[in-house]
Amino acid sequence: MFAENEDIIWKEPFPGVTLKKPVYGEKTLLSEFRLKKGITIPMHSHPHEQTGYMVSGHCIFIIDGERFDTRPGDTWNIPSNIENSAEVIEESIVVETFYPVSDNYL
Repeated sequence: MFAENEDIIWKEPFPGVTLKKPVYGEKTLLSEFRLKKGITIPMHSHPHEQTGYMVSGHCIFIIDGERFDTRPGDTWNIPSNIENSAEVIEESIVVETFYPVSDNYL
């Protein structure tokens, strides 16, 4: 699968979070998220392993009860079924991969 940037469709999975239509294969999915300043992504868990990279902005991630103050260049991995949430301190761009493919984002 290949997608040129100008052909990408954006959607809003919930208020304050914009998701670039992801590129995905049989086993992994890659997504770009744009997060609005001041929102909180509620505590949740899912069966997907999630690996991320902070492109720009500032967020505080809570992963399995531990707080991580993330800035551009920081990375993380959230194992399957681990509770996590995020507080968006500044407008942020985050790129994440999910394994297996998360049907919620297709």
